[in-house]
Amino acid sequence: MSLSERIDPSRETPIYMQIIQALIRDIERGKLTSGTYLPSSREMAKILGVNRKTVVFAYEDLIAQGWLDSAGTRGTMVAAALPDPVKRQQGDAELTMSSVRIDYRYSEPPARPIALPSGKGLKIDEGAPDGRLFPTELLARAYRGATNRAAEINGFQYGDPRGSPALREGIASMLRGQRGLSVTAENICITRGSQNGIFLASQVLLKPGDSVVVEALTYEPAVAAFRAFGANIVPVGLDEDGIDIDAVEHACRRNAVRAVFVTPHHQFPTTVSLRPERRLRLLELARQFGFAIIEDDYDHEFHFHSQPLLPLASYGPGQVIYVGSMSKLLLPALRIGYVAAPPAIVDAIAHRVSLTDGMGNALTEDAAAELIENGELRRHARKVWQVYAERRESFAAEIDKTLGDMVRYKMPDGGLAFWLQFPELDLDQMEARASAMGLRFASSRSFMTRDDAPRGLRIGFASLNSYEARTALAAIRKAAAG
Repeated sequence: MSLSERIDPSRETPIYMQIIQALIRDIERGKLTSGTYLPSSREMAKILGVNRKTVVFAYEDLIAQGWLDSAGTRGTMVAAALPDPVKRQQGDAELTMSSVRIDYRYSEPPARPIALPSGKGLKIDEGAPDGRLFPTELLARAYRGATNRAAEINGFQYGDPRGSPALREGIASMLRGQRGLSVTAENICITRGSQNGIFLASQVLLKPGDSVVVEALTYEPAVAAFRAFGANIVPVGLDEDGIDIDAVEHACRRNAVRAVFVTPHHQFPTTVSLRPERRLRLLELARQFGFAIIEDDYDHEFHFHSQPLLPLASYGPGQVIYVGSMSKLLLPALRIGYVAAPPAIVDAIAHRVSLTDGMGNALTEDAAAELIENGELRRHARKVWQVYAERRESFAAEIDKTLGDMVRYKMPDGGLAFWLQFPELDLDQMEARASAMGLRFASSRSFMTRDDAPRGLRIGFASLNSYEARTALAAIRKAAAG
């Protein structure tokens, strides 16, 4: 394909940039060798059917970059200092990022993505809040305040990888007053959501070959993070009282366990709460065998049966790395999570932040800090708690009405999702039908860490109004009925 055939005025790329790219590619492929003279700018403009100034601009840019040399009155030539090109068998078609062959080694993503893809159809989440309930003016006002304060103190520069001092103090105060943790700002590192906190904690704790104990049903992205660092995953059973502590002890006696991952307040995905006697035994095992407990308390405030249970970290601070999120209280799109841990662990995690992200989003973090400090976050939490409590009751009634005897479930004491089991259905077939219908939800297999784990679907209710809830359950009914 000639140079003129590769210049297309209809493309979004400016013509001078198309000329630059085409000439560089011809040099890289050996079509233009060092010392080769190019047509004059006037001749090239005539060949390409473009304005001469466009060619001059392209030539000057290539000379400045070192691809071409100006030979004065003799013209413009390919730079003599360029190495001989590597001969390759390639077609004439222009290469793009999407068409190019990858010549280097990389780790491929899993066949089934962890996150549900966006697109057309009905998406049912696993327990997200309803972002429509958060007053946008409050958020806009908080951002304006954060931006104005940053302008006054030159706060637009790079900052502490542990996060905004104001937000760290605000979260520490919240954890002390509402969750019983004995922490200060030095115990807090801000992260980009709870998953980022789990990943960073894993990076600090784990080396290839270490073992991590997880429940037979658990949060798949956490397991994927552990595996990314070469961990050996050791699944143990769970029941209506939470993780099987005897199985944890047995795993510790047979493996080099470095961490146990739990979601004790509202177990993911089943929603059950870990009983106090099992909590105490788990902490004792952590002391005995020297492993860390990674406690993911992803939706602490939304407990409807009684007062929220105190986290393990509130009475076992030496054994627990506590991971939390502002996503359920504020908005998932803000990407604010945090890790609470001893200062040495926080500093180690902050170092990993500096390697991967440098720092967080200071303006967003300071805006969130303002919402905590002025009480707006607490007021919003009380309002949405009432909304979600009503939706929980309505969703249960709609499950009974729509799915009837085909489903088995227990009303969750807390959290923003139901755990639904279908004893008489082939879930693989049901999920295939749902996918064909454009219905998207997390696969029952995504929660399983061993083949004999009980299967079910985790269906979020908080983000759905009454019409959306009826529509979602009717779609599940249709997929189940075949």
